[in-house]
Amino acid sequence: MNKENSNKKTEPGIFNTLRHDVQSGGHFENLRREYRELRDFYIDTEMKSRLDEMNVFKRWFYFVWWLLKSMFFKLTPTRRLLLLLGIFLSNGGFTIAFESVLINDNGFIGGVLILFVLLLELKDKLLAHSELESGRKVQQALAPERSPQISGWSLWLYTRPANEVGGDLVDFLQIGPERAGLIMADVAGKGLRAALLTAKLQATVRAFAADHESLSAFCSKVNAIFHRDSLPSIFASLLYLEIKPDNGQIRLVNAGHMPPLVLSAQGIKELPGGELALGLSNKTNYTEQTIDLQHGEILFAYSDGLTEACNESREFYGTERLNKLLSEISHFDAQYIGETVTGQLDRFVGEARANDDLSLLIVKRI
Repeated sequence: MNKENSNKKTEPGIFNTLRHDVQSGGHFENLRREYRELRDFYIDTEMKSRLDEMNVFKRWFYFVWWLLKSMFFKLTPTRRLLLLLGIFLSNGGFTIAFESVLINDNGFIGGVLILFVLLLELKDKLLAHSELESGRKVQQALAPERSPQISGWSLWLYTRPANEVGGDLVDFLQIGPERAGLIMADVAGKGLRAALLTAKLQATVRAFAADHESLSAFCSKVNAIFHRDSLPSIFASLLYLEIKPDNGQIRLVNAGHMPPLVLSAQGIKELPGGELALGLSNKTNYTEQTIDLQHGEILFAYSDGLTEACNESREFYGTERLNKLLSEISHFDAQYIGETVTGQLDRFVGEARANDDLSLLIVKRI
């Protein structure tokens, strides 16, 4: 009995919850963000371009109509019928004569039906969110330490999904006492499908990295497995590096990933591009590259979620901003560089929704 009373006391009350909601603030900004997400989800690119050509009154009429129409067709058949019946009954209601008593509905049953449909949709959302949250925890458990310790190197590994789970991979693999692997990959798309394929790609890379001295042969092996086991029309970029303690040489292979940048006293240099991304062909030959970093020089690898991030004005962050910032902070350690880049990116994006996963891999010779 005492336990039940204790549980009841810890449950938040409705009025206390509402008072806290009112006092929390930021509701106008939240509404703006929710509106943008609603528009991006229900209104496709063609609709948006047509809306831009309309005057303000016509634009709002078509926007509301397309919004309701898109929502209607995304419901299940049963829920569509319940929604239509609810709208009809809530507007007209009905009256029942029972002997000498008249019972007037006044739209109550219609409102209940609409609320019932909303409850079903909320239930689906909460179930999906719970599953995605579990997937996010699995991804976090598989993620490496953000700053692995290798003598002679300053390292920083970072990845952030656009949604609960993502298709970017950043990993660290201690192959032996004199050999460590750094992995950056980007599976096409985002969300749950990309996350599942990313987990498989991570397992494949970890399983075969120690078996190959040749990075070219290793990447060809990973590509053949990914092509065999992946879904049709799905591909992934992969950047794989190997470093040694107290040795400035970096061996790398690039399968369709954005070329890394090398920061030195001479400026910023982009490395040569690689071969085809994984999964596009089951037989692709990959070229191993070798670079030697001097003390203070940096290899900076990133996903397109960095340079293609957009702010609320649909302006890209771009390579020019990135290069300018990197040239100003290249004398700091890898962690400071990474945190500064992500911090400036967040300020640039503001309240705009992330449209892609973000990953960084920073390797500095110290």
